[in-house]
Amino acid sequence: MTEALLVVQTVLFGLTLWLGLYLLARERPQAPMVLPGLTLTAFALFAGLDALANYTAAPSTRFLLSGASIALAALTVPLAVAALVALLRRRRPTAWRYASIAGVVLAALGVAALLLVEEVGLRLAILPAASAGLLLLGLAAAVADAAGKGERLLPDLLRSFDYSFFVALFLGGQVAVVMFLATGVTAPMLALLLAIVATSVATQVFLGRVQDALDTIAFARLPWLRAARAELREVADVLPRANPDIDVSSLDDDEFARLTRAALSNYGDLPKLAASPLNYLPAVDARLARRGAKDDALERAIELKAVLTESILRLKPRDKGDFGTSDEWRYYNALYFPYVAGLKPFSRRANGSAGAHNDPAAREALEWFRTYVPERTLYNWQTAAARLVAQDLRGRAE
Repeated sequence: MTEALLVVQTVLFGLTLWLGLYLLARERPQAPMVLPGLTLTAFALFAGLDALANYTAAPSTRFLLSGASIALAALTVPLAVAALVALLRRRRPTAWRYASIAGVVLAALGVAALLLVEEVGLRLAILPAASAGLLLLGLAAAVADAAGKGERLLPDLLRSFDYSFFVALFLGGQVAVVMFLATGVTAPMLALLLAIVATSVATQVFLGRVQDALDTIAFARLPWLRAARAELREVADVLPRANPDIDVSSLDDDEFARLTRAALSNYGDLPKLAASPLNYLPAVDARLARRGAKDDALERAIELKAVLTESILRLKPRDKGDFGTSDEWRYYNALYFPYVAGLKPFSRRANGSAGAHNDPAAREALEWFRTYVPERTLYNWQTAAARLVAQDLRGRAE
């Protein structure tokens, strides 16, 4: 029975750690993804430390491991509640709303029971139940994030799981065979097994970043090669998320405007732009056909960027110079200078943008943003301007 519990703990350690790290790696830090990711990661560490404590002979070490595992188990409950609150504030399918609530309730009850129950048979039943609740919460977060961006989730999720599972199985399985045939379950061997599983999962989830770090060493004197390889990797990573089946013409105005706002936010990042559903606009198809370009994700992202640029330039007041501060300029300024010109008016760096040096209008705009436009005001202007761009894109799509 104890060995069965160890197997369950090890499997759940790897599974919850994978999903937790997957959520943390999906996108830039934001509460609806970070909080479920931290919750699952904390629970994974609890499962690992709890298993290790049962096979540690030294009383002092066992006491420390048990205390750490209890603290991590207790931490998962407030983290799960905070993750649920952040998740409920986002739009997502109703079924996943109820699933996430049920998951947190199940996880909270399971964790409470784990802290109170010592009998192996009961823990063998409770641990999977608590894990299932947290996995449900994590999946709800991933579904909400993908739906909010108009991306596909399943191919990307399966790719990450597939890579992580087989690498962890291949490397960790060797340690498990040695434990089964020779050493038996000892604390050092179990610690090695858990470390290998954790390393395997983390390396596969953050594979792109690991490769970037290794390229920095291997191609230290070839920065152009590092940049090109990094861009190609990022495009390859977002391909499973791209959703060519989405019908952008059927989206309501609010959804279309939200996707336009997201695409504008990724204006300077072609790999991320490659995952936008707006890549399948008729205007993008037309530009690809005119150029006779290859129909792939990167080429579509390039054309989408050009289409967005055209729509932004349509906001510029005609025959009134390159920059102005009246109300008729605000939406053009809010999009053109931060995205197209690359200004960063609220950056802590002294210049805010290297591109402002040789452009008088950009320098003037940079000073105006810093002096008269609060950051929140600029954000609101960009959101309103994105709606105008969305209307322009919708009109061209029709």
